[in-house]
Amino acid sequence: DLADRVYKTEKGKFEALVREIKERQIKGQPVLVGTTSIEKNEYLGKLLDREGIPHQILNAKHHQREGEIIAQAGKLGAVTVATNMAGRGVDIILGGNPPDEKGAKEVVELGGLQVIGTERHEARRIDNQLRGRSGRQGDSGCSQFFVSLEDDLLRIFGSERIKSLMNVLKIPEDQPIEANLVSEAIESAQSKIEGMNFDLRKHILEYDDVMNKHREVIYKKRREILEKA
Repeated sequence: DLADRVYKTEKGKFEALVREIKERQIKGQPVLVGTTSIEKNEYLGKLLDREGIPHQILNAKHHQREGEIIAQAGKLGAVTVATNMAGRGVDIILGGNPPDEKGAKEVVELGGLQVIGTERHEARRIDNQLRGRSGRQGDSGCSQFFVSLEDDLLRIFGSERIKSLMNVLKIPEDQPIEANLVSEAIESAQSKIEGMNFDLRKHILEYDDVMNKHREVIYKKRREILEKA
């Protein structure tokens, strides 16, 4: 796994992402891009269309072809843009499916499957599932996230310090930085959300317990009334 690439703006991030995809596609290296929503999925698809980069889109609107599309994501020169949860349970075979020994060898020589996340998910589990798409069963490949300070996760949980630093250093919006500060901010945000979700589930269970006790009292009274009648 490569370090996150951090951009000042979402626009700059997507511009850099399209350049990265184009470079790898020209070489012939297959690229699987994971997006967090259908909206971002289709937005990236339009940017790739504008650059004339052939690609496959996979989201809930195309679920009928889900298995077929994801199975070919390891083919030479393939570019697949999928929502993070799409195509789970389908193996990506380097060289394509059915297996192509010559194609697989070429893909391996190019570095294997490159997995790119367009944003960090609020659940680390989802990020790890996307990372796990690359380098399966000893195959070559790597993964990397492109994030911006305007992404929901960073925007909600405070990226102002980093943004101020990038402004002071006059870093262009499509030029990345690698900073431990950003990685720490992301991990902290994910931990906070996971903690909030845990507390929410806990309160729902407590509420259910109260409701069950009330229900038991009501049914007991009802039985007593019916028996007396």
